[in-house]
Amino acid sequence: MRSIFSSFVLVVSFLIALCSGYAQPPSNQQADTTSQCVVDATWPKKPERFEWAQMPGITLDDRDQVYIFTRSRPTVQVYKTDGTFVRAWDSGDFSGAHYIRIGPKGNIWTANIADHVVRKHSPEGKLLLTIGQVGVAGADHEHFDKPTDMAVLPSGDIFVSDGYGNRRVVHFDAKGRYVNEWGQEGNQPGQFALPHAIVADSKGRLYVADRENARVQVFDAKGKLLAVWENIVTPWGLWMTKNQELWVCGSSCFKKEGTDEHIVLPPQDQVLMKLSLKGKVLQRIPLPKTAVPPGKPGELDWIHTVAFDSQGNLYLGDIQGKRAQKFRLKLKPRMNTNNHQNE
Repeated sequence: MRSIFSSFVLVVSFLIALCSGYAQPPSNQQADTTSQCVVDATWPKKPERFEWAQMPGITLDDRDQVYIFTRSRPTVQVYKTDGTFVRAWDSGDFSGAHYIRIGPKGNIWTANIADHVVRKHSPEGKLLLTIGQVGVAGADHEHFDKPTDMAVLPSGDIFVSDGYGNRRVVHFDAKGRYVNEWGQEGNQPGQFALPHAIVADSKGRLYVADRENARVQVFDAKGKLLAVWENIVTPWGLWMTKNQELWVCGSSCFKKEGTDEHIVLPPQDQVLMKLSLKGKVLQRIPLPKTAVPPGKPGELDWIHTVAFDSQGNLYLGDIQGKRAQKFRLKLKPRMNTNNHQNE
């Protein structure tokens, strides 16, 4: 009887999974039970004349000034951590705003998928360098096709994830001169379905969010593949802390029924994850997903970007929700798992 019952349970479990249409997340993606994100609904003090749109990029400088990159005007807006507005400027076609980063000398870098370029600005917004040709897509040494992000090393070397049109990482020197590239379309190690974001650690290793393949790939600065982290998260945005911890925002790994194709759009949930530089999951925090954008404060829809300030406050931007929001990580009280019902 026990054998028959066990077989029945297995069959029922299989049918439930089959009817859901999605594979369940791997067991190492269990929800973090010790922390949660608490929104600061007063942040920021946005000027009334500014209208936010899709919010693909957020970054912070060494002074804890928060730079947001939005698909509206002005495209680049700067706020203090207390919400005070500092300054703003435009960076190309606002509809193509994607990621924004801070270089080693404090300059501001933006990737624009409509203009097909990467731009370098001073902290005040002065244009210092453009890599690529504005409005012209291509796949050679001088053109991009919808570049998504860039990582700038202390040496000044620039690594661009290129991106929606191409499937490669392109290396330039500090003056914007072509050095090298790697990657092509595919799902094999070293290939990309969509290199959507890129960051570097203190040793110059590069972490690429290969979003449509639902994995993070790790390379050295010459393009040698070092690691592939699969079935952990569907990564949308990446942030490397000064403590060398990799934060990823995105969604869980779900596959279409009976296929190896990952479900990316629309994302089935919203998650925030902290990884070690060996790919170990250190934290996994579910985030509230709104049913009707933009939703209530703290809710997100198509989370796209993640950043932290020096105090550990968290900044998240989303596409459908069209907001930049500030959160703090709050420890939850641990539940007593001892059973005292019979005492």
